[in-house]
Amino acid sequence: MVIKPMVRSNICINSHPLGCEKAVENQIAYVKKQFGGKKPDNAPRLVLVIGCSTGYGLASRIVSAFGCGAATVGVSFEKPATTSKPGTPGWYNNQCFDAEAAAAGLCSKTLNADAFSNETKAAVVEAVKETAKAAGLPSPQIDLVIYSLASPVRTDPSNGVTYKSVIKPVGKTYSGKTFDIITGKITEISVEPATEEETASTIKVMGGEDWELWIDALKNAGVLAPAFRTIAYTYIGPKLSWDIYKNGTIGRAKEDLERAARDINKKTGGENAKHAWVSVNKALVTRSSAVIPIIPLYISCLFKVMKEKGLHEGCIEQMVRLFRERLYTAEAAGNPQKIPVDAEGRIRIDDLEMRDDVQKEASTILDKVTEENIMTETDAAGFKHDFLEANGFDVAGVDYEADVKPDAV
Repeated sequence: MVIKPMVRSNICINSHPLGCEKAVENQIAYVKKQFGGKKPDNAPRLVLVIGCSTGYGLASRIVSAFGCGAATVGVSFEKPATTSKPGTPGWYNNQCFDAEAAAAGLCSKTLNADAFSNETKAAVVEAVKETAKAAGLPSPQIDLVIYSLASPVRTDPSNGVTYKSVIKPVGKTYSGKTFDIITGKITEISVEPATEEETASTIKVMGGEDWELWIDALKNAGVLAPAFRTIAYTYIGPKLSWDIYKNGTIGRAKEDLERAARDINKKTGGENAKHAWVSVNKALVTRSSAVIPIIPLYISCLFKVMKEKGLHEGCIEQMVRLFRERLYTAEAAGNPQKIPVDAEGRIRIDDLEMRDDVQKEASTILDKVTEENIMTETDAAGFKHDFLEANGFDVAGVDYEADVKPDAV
């Protein structure tokens, strides 16, 4: 079949297998070029990525494998392709990653399962042991755990209750502009404040509780290296977005993520043996960011400024910098206290986005953007490209008129 993007209300509901494959290959090629075969100091040898199929999770796994030479285990919950219908983008991304890793002589194992369940945690422990053995490692000791889940729903294994996350303000209605990715039409939308139950449910899904449960499960199974490191990802952004993001339901969940990092450190050795960090990353095009009021317009303005200044980064560039300039610098190689953090103990790789000059220029553009000038004053075209590329479309070198078998990749 010929597969074209199907976009409804800024959500792409299908994917292209060959485009997803090519996009993963491009990220791998970038990492190989950046590292040039030279591993960082104290590079991890065995890495677990929870939420490995797209975005920052996928990029983290690619850098771990093709930049650090690590054996990797990944877990994500994806919809497989059938003979008549494409799978989710992450399904194809995982397939491609495993194939490329095997071709490069790197051990990898990917589990397609609900990362919130106890059964999956147990299965991952066994996968870690198998992967370590296949890689010839002396013991199944995980050096790095990446927690990058972005699921909208979680069933708590302790009580069987299913929780759903929402993207809403807290305490008051939020109104802001957004634009249709396909047509460029700008509209004003309002979002009612979340109820206490919705806020609590969002924290349950997107907060740090499950991250802690993963570390507990791995520690109890004896598969964590003594000097393991674990990272979870967050976003803060500019003040103009705080009412819907930082001070909203997502922000409350991210506060809990930081709470979890502190608690993980207390349980695994205290401040002098720090193991857990939250990394604040740059604004990028994701399934969520495409539907949050003001965020698509802000990102389009931000991309315009950062590209003109030569500062723009995507997921893979961000993760290369996280590994090379934060986690595994020469100074931090044997001493986690040397990892550069802000006053709150967070790693900041949103530093380029949050530069005063970048924020000032992006804000100036945002104030004057209209439907008539959106394609010239902002990088709405770049936003659209990234949105489509995340689903395997608009990737250079792919023939989108060709007949494709959805389950062939």
